[in-house]
Amino acid sequence: MDRKLPPRHPLFRYRYPITGGIVFIILFGYMISLSSAPRRLKVKSDDIMIAEVMNERFLEYVEVEGIIQPVNTIKVNSRQSGNADSIYVGEGMMVRKGDTIFTIDNPEVLRSIEDQKAEWNKSMLRYREREIEMEQKTLNLRQQALQNDYELKRLRKSYDLDLEEYKMGIKSKTQLEIAEDEYHYNSEKARLQRENIRHDSVMTGIRKELLSKEQLQEKLKYERSLATFTDLVVRAPVDGQLSYLNVTPGQRIGSGEAIAEIKIMDKFKIKSSVNEFYVDRFAVALPGNITYQNRNFPLKVCKVIPEVKNRNFDIELLFTDSMPDNARVGKSFRVQIELGQPEQSLIISRGNFYQSTGGMWIYKLDEEGRRAVKTPIVVGRQNPQQYEIISGLKPGEKVIISGYDKFGDIEELVID
Repeated sequence: MDRKLPPRHPLFRYRYPITGGIVFIILFGYMISLSSAPRRLKVKSDDIMIAEVMNERFLEYVEVEGIIQPVNTIKVNSRQSGNADSIYVGEGMMVRKGDTIFTIDNPEVLRSIEDQKAEWNKSMLRYREREIEMEQKTLNLRQQALQNDYELKRLRKSYDLDLEEYKMGIKSKTQLEIAEDEYHYNSEKARLQRENIRHDSVMTGIRKELLSKEQLQEKLKYERSLATFTDLVVRAPVDGQLSYLNVTPGQRIGSGEAIAEIKIMDKFKIKSSVNEFYVDRFAVALPGNITYQNRNFPLKVCKVIPEVKNRNFDIELLFTDSMPDNARVGKSFRVQIELGQPEQSLIISRGNFYQSTGGMWIYKLDEEGRRAVKTPIVVGRQNPQQYEIISGLKPGEKVIISGYDKFGDIEELVID
């Protein structure tokens, strides 16, 4: 006997599609929950560096490599052209002021000196000849004046005698007037002669002065020509070390050509290059120092060259006190240059997180130190050991400062 079955639910026939849909909804929800949850990465504590956020005095400074150089380097230029003859010192040798470095051979200069000497000798002869001529003329004028004075005295006596004879009636008035006219004529002639002597004396003085100046000019020309001869010997202008000499025997040298350098070794400076990031922060008189054998040697910036080359600009520093015992030209030191005064700030130790994050965020640890979460921060100033934190962290908190090249963009680190 057949048993009557109860009727089936209408959805029974769609049981497989419904089951598949439910499974799809469950999987889809699980995927959404996974994508919305923070991404995690397990790291070992030995692979990272952890630093504590501290509130301490922060000093902004930079450390650069500096090279010892002399404060002054003197360039030696040739004053005369010619061929290099004899070389007496070599590069690296110490020289004293006046020491001969090398000599120049120039036959034209020697001929010019001989010609100028001959001209000077001729001018001396001309001067002596004219001087004798003027002295002779002066003697002649004086002799004539002496003769005129003698004649005038004689005529005076003759006139006085004629005047007595006229009074006695021996001579006529006409004879007396003739004697008087002759006396007055010679008296005026003697006066003019004396005036001529005075004029001649003045003109002789002027001529002698002109001749003396002419002779002096010839002498100066000769002395200048002798100076060109001394210029054929190139000498050290100062005491120091001959650091550069661009001369070989027989080489043609031009006038004014830079041929050598002398470094003055009594005082040194440090020359260095700084990253262009700091070009607006540097100025003359900024303090600095180097440390050698646990001693601090203070410096100050004496020159800033703001021209940027290869992403760096050059600076020079002077020692303000003593120098290290091993300071030698070309030796390098680590130089610390301060960019401001120490200030109380929130700081963390340096690490490679800045290169990976640009200082925009950092991994901050929780209180247990087992998890680290990506946290936005603002980094301010920096020095070779520390970063200044403007915002995003508090004193006492701990952060991860290394290993960022392996983390990628992970939101959360789990420390094992």
